Amino acid sequence: MAQTNLKQTATEARLAALVVPEGGGWIQSARKDALARVREMGLPQRRDEYWKFTRPDTLTQAEAPEAAVFEVDETLVFGKVDRTRIVFVDGVFDAYESDDLVASGVTIERLVEAGAKDIHWAKDLYGVLETRGQTPVDRPLAALNSAAATDGVLIHVTGKIAKPINLIYRHRSTSSDVFLHQVVKLDPGTELTLLENGPAAARFNNVLEVEVADGASFHHVRTQGRDHERRAATHIFARLGSECLFKSFTMTANGKMTRNECIIEMLGDDSSAHVAGASMGDGDFHDDDTVFVTHEGLRCESRQVFKKVLRNGATGVFQGKILVKAGAQKTDGYQISQSLLLDGDSQFLAKPELEIYADDVICSHGSTSGAIDEDAMYYLRARGVPKATATDLLTLAFLAESVDEIADTDLQDEIKILLEGWLERRST
Repeated sequence: MAQTNLKQTATEARLAALVVPEGGGWIQSARKDALARVREMGLPQRRDEYWKFTRPDTLTQAEAPEAAVFEVDETLVFGKVDRTRIVFVDGVFDAYESDDLVASGVTIERLVEAGAKDIHWAKDLYGVLETRGQTPVDRPLAALNSAAATDGVLIHVTGKIAKPINLIYRHRSTSSDVFLHQVVKLDPGTELTLLENGPAAARFNNVLEVEVADGASFHHVRTQGRDHERRAATHIFARLGSECLFKSFTMTANGKMTRNECIIEMLGDDSSAHVAGASMGDGDFHDDDTVFVTHEGLRCESRQVFKKVLRNGATGVFQGKILVKAGAQKTDGYQISQSLLLDGDSQFLAKPELEIYADDVICSHGSTSGAIDEDAMYYLRARGVPKATATDLLTLAFLAESVDEIADTDLQDEIKILLEGWLERRST
């Protein structure tokens, strides 16, 4: 009872400090429902099962902890890629830095503008996939976002887009507390690549809801910015039809507290969903990847590939689950989470899970944690490679399996450059 009262008190304190945006009928109804979900669930506490490895207090307290601003031009990330840029500065849309939002095969609207209308196609998705993702595990920070998001983009894809859409998040205020909500709808047979990069705010709560219709393909590549003091809670909710593809990759380097959740429903047959991440942490760094994939259709494939490089007391967390429902025969589910500990002070906490109710499936999971391979190090050193260089080469090789999950080789190269840059900065 005491724990319940504590959770309710903390939740009401957070909601009291929250200003729910105004809008048209469709979004106001969604926000009202989301607030009710938050109050019913309560914001997360350390005793909650899926928060036992990660302290949620800095993500739930009424005021955002301050975060120093690290000056870097986030538009240079993915700079070699021809893309449509959409820029937010501390959660505020920057029209001057953004490109024209009119493009062939896609409709792009800002949430603040679409939300002012009485009716909109996003009514069937905004907060809907998030609500579905609350079962069987409560995700109250996502519901809080559905209630409080001040802006974001709504993307309706009606064809194969010629170039990626890039959401760029800049952080300028040391006390910014930002809620952004993105909704993506892919019509049958369409394709989209969505890029995200930047720290966004001192504290950032982001939700991405994606509906991938039959035969469509969605590619998502994200880098989480170089501001070390930032805190973030991100959520991806995806619903897949038949014969479609979903791929999401996240690179996390720096950040005091990052919690990335990905919840995928594979409802149709013969679809594929891949979720991957590469994390590199140094010192006061806590990175938590929590993934839940549900198989309902026939002959579907899912992959979870997460690699973390940790040193100087950094902490990495992976919680991954594959749920195969009755009737989801011929499921192929694969999950791997590994950490490379570069010292004795860092730690990796893992909770891999399989829950299977079908009898004709192939599912596996594995989790390992260890140091640099001594034989590989000896091999490189014996051939004249300096120890620091050898360590970097072996680190990049360790991360390669997760980076290879990115389908576009040009984007793979962009990520590899960023990873190499992180290692170079840590070696000086």
